[in-house]
Amino acid sequence: MFRQTTQQQRNLRRTQLVLIGTAALGLVLVGILLAHQLNLAACPLCILQRMLYLVIALSASIAYFLAHHAKSSRLAMLLMGLAAFTGAGIAAYQTWLQRFAADTNCAANQPWWERFVYWAGEKAPWFFEATGLCSDAGWKLLGLSIAEWSLLAFSIFTFLTLRLLLKKSN
Repeated sequence: MFRQTTQQQRNLRRTQLVLIGTAALGLVLVGILLAHQLNLAACPLCILQRMLYLVIALSASIAYFLAHHAKSSRLAMLLMGLAAFTGAGIAAYQTWLQRFAADTNCAANQPWWERFVYWAGEKAPWFFEATGLCSDAGWKLLGLSIAEWSLLAFSIFTFLTLRLLLKKSN
């Protein structure tokens, strides 16, 4: 059977990291364009997911540039996987809110992450301003809300990262 050399495996891994990072940045760009071109109001959970896409892209970049340092690269990929898994959980929660808890009101006390999102929105409103309601599904594509598409994307990123982390090297 054909066995890849360590260099070939490293190059394949680096290509996959570029694709993951580019896709994550692309999703951030799509979110910004949807917000500004279609006047869709992003909610705090949407912004938190946008931040996690940025963490995935940054982690993929770090893993790419540290590919020759196996431990450092794996640590960056671990962060990427953690961000993807967390994003999937947040997107699943938002999907649940939109489908089953539409009448849920926000509590008087904001959780830490919501305060963080509003703080980031003050610093960089074009990227992180949250003015929408998390329970409002709003715009849909092919019958799925943005949160459901995000759940799909984060799930794919989680799977791909696990695949990268668990792949045996020569």
